[in-house]
Amino acid sequence: MKCDEFYIREAIKEAQKAVCKGEVPVGCVIVIDDCIVARAHNLCETNNSNIEHAEILAIKKACRKLNTSILDEATIYITLEPCLMCAGAIYLSRIKKVVFGAYEPKFGVLGSIIDISEVKDFNHNVEVKSGVLSDEIAAMMKTFFRKIRDCSKS
Repeated sequence: MKCDEFYIREAIKEAQKAVCKGEVPVGCVIVIDDCIVARAHNLCETNNSNIEHAEILAIKKACRKLNTSILDEATIYITLEPCLMCAGAIYLSRIKKVVFGAYEPKFGVLGSIIDISEVKDFNHNVEVKSGVLSDEIAAMMKTFFRKIRDCSKS
């Protein structure tokens, strides 16, 4: 069985694809039985749509591939802590476990702003593991946003 770091590195590869497209570098993979069933990266800027986050796109791909809307045996690996929209999609998809790298202090809802995994009144609960390769991911995010700021000054 591959470790969490292996799959976060796969998510980082997706995030790097996002960077090449001028997207915020968020990548995601969904794993069932030690097999990646879906992968995606942010496409918000590319498609002029604020809902085309890596998590949403990967969940859609996994559901289509498996012909189901329930992913209760899945673990989702994400470079960045999910926002409220993505966390909602994770819960609605019944994903078993979330593993993410860096915290997102402005939008994150699995520990930063709030931690919805602590709310036990939902009809589904998720296991959460955070901080996997967080320094590497945080550096990638800082580099990306520094370049954007530098370009806007020019």
